[in-house]
Amino acid sequence: MARNVQKRLGDVLFEQGVVTDKQINEALRKREKGEKIGEALIRFGYVTDSQIVDALEKSLGIKRINIQLVYIDENVLKLLDENFVTKAKIMPINIHGRRIVIATNDPLDFPTIENVRLRTGMNVETVLATKNDIETAIARYYGFSKTLKSLGIEVKEEKKESEKFYEELLTDTEADSNESPIIQLVNQILLTAVKTDSSDIHIDPSDIEFKIRYRVDGILSTERVLPKVILPKLISRIKVMSHMDITETRIPQDGRIKTIIEGRPIDLRISTLPTVRGEKAVMRVLDLSRDNAGLDRLGLTDDEHALFSKLITRANGIVLVSGPTGSGKTTTLYASLDQLNADDVNIITVEDPVEIELEGINQVNVNPELDFTFANALRSILRQDPNIIMVGEIRDTETAQIAVSASLTGHLVLSTIHTNSAVKTITRLIDMGIDAFLVASSLSGVVAQRLVRVVCPHCSIEETPSESEKELFARHKISIKKVRRPVGCDLCGQKGYKGRTAVFEILDVNETIVKMVSNHAKEYEILEQARKEGTKLLIEAGLEKVKKGITTLDEVMRISLD
Repeated sequence: MARNVQKRLGDVLFEQGVVTDKQINEALRKREKGEKIGEALIRFGYVTDSQIVDALEKSLGIKRINIQLVYIDENVLKLLDENFVTKAKIMPINIHGRRIVIATNDPLDFPTIENVRLRTGMNVETVLATKNDIETAIARYYGFSKTLKSLGIEVKEEKKESEKFYEELLTDTEADSNESPIIQLVNQILLTAVKTDSSDIHIDPSDIEFKIRYRVDGILSTERVLPKVILPKLISRIKVMSHMDITETRIPQDGRIKTIIEGRPIDLRISTLPTVRGEKAVMRVLDLSRDNAGLDRLGLTDDEHALFSKLITRANGIVLVSGPTGSGKTTTLYASLDQLNADDVNIITVEDPVEIELEGINQVNVNPELDFTFANALRSILRQDPNIIMVGEIRDTETAQIAVSASLTGHLVLSTIHTNSAVKTITRLIDMGIDAFLVASSLSGVVAQRLVRVVCPHCSIEETPSESEKELFARHKISIKKVRRPVGCDLCGQKGYKGRTAVFEILDVNETIVKMVSNHAKEYEILEQARKEGTKLLIEAGLEKVKKGITTLDEVMRISLD
């Protein structure tokens, strides 16, 4: 392999055009004591971890790997302790004779490499991985290993093959999986969720084992399969942390955990459910350190942004966001509140529960056990002189009636509702017992939305669409020449997708629609009129994102089946 030992990381990044000489000098001047130049450049926002690894791979010819796809020999973990690898930000991968292979994001950090050689007595070979992948692997292998061993559990883990990436790192032997105490096991489960940007953690029991599964970008995958003997202790620990009754295993329970993981504030919503094979637990993960606020980050097009902003800046009326669970409705509401938040308005929310605490906004948790429901909370809020009210969800007729009354008395009401499309929301409100003329006079607009995965920008390829795809686009009056296909690489975990964005269907309830609703027009008639006035259906908005290369047709069809 071609390697230039005289180079430094800053030199490589400058040669590859990733950073400027001025940025390097500023990072060197302002970096903290003991901080590496790469870490300083990342902290100042001049470069990303992935850009550093890409530049090093091109310049030095060192192979880049995806640690998740490489089988790590348990024996190599014994050569370097957790404290050292955590501080050095390296991950031991494998042993080949008298040679140890380590993953690093800085192969030019020669003091660390020499330290590894002295500690192990072996020659050192480096491969490239991002800092986040290394930290995730350390948490996963060292943490889980200790935990399961302390519990006296031996779990075999199947080898994950790296087909394209550095196949010589793989071995043909299987090793026992890692182990440690129940508290540490829960901590490692949570740490892995944060490191992998999971939105949910599932603990699913079966007859003789249970699975730990993570939902990443909307897709569930199994991380570990563990023996069922430790499941009761694991569930009990989760219940203790979330202030549930650990003696009650026959009924569902809900709880909440607020904690700090890797210096990041994390909010966990816990739900347990008794099944015939044992208690199942689901943990919704909310990373409070992420700056998700702002309409600009939702994925709205310029036209959609302008229309949505018009709806939420009206003095009164109801704006509803519809969609199934997990479609990003709450995120959209919070982004709306962030834009509306100002000193001259009084904003009050009623939520179950409050997910993100917003400065300058009065947020209220409902408490059904004390009969403090959405409806009861709304009645109290109306005596608090609000300008804007946000209701977490319109679930019943009583809540809907109070929301309508609030909007008709000069308040802007934002809320969510479970319907499949924007027009169906009108039908749903009428079905809930709200008179059609009240729906027409109070409803300002409806936003139906879904989440689609974003095609990985690093490995996706551009192809000519098939004849059937061209026909589908033509049916919706959209011309298309190229579409992007997912491939899979180390940066996206071989999934072909990385991250998610929202697709929107926005209905502006204008005077024409108001008259049609008041006159009990059929749903399809309202839809036809809305489309004449420029409303795009979810599938059409999705196809536009396919045309722009943001997502794929498979993703759009998945969310457009309704």
